[in-house]
Amino acid sequence: METIKLNDAQKRSRRGRNIALGVVLAALVVLFYVITIIKIGDF
Repeated sequence: METIKLNDAQKRSRRGRNIALGVVLAALVVLFYVITIIKIGDF
């Protein structure tokens, strides 16, 4: 099985996209956590 070689620009692009996805996922987790705390606490 042959692997595709990525050049440096493609590696940077992929890494940036992965970091952005991670940040978005983390933000969603925090958002759901805060909403849950607010609903349970009846603020």
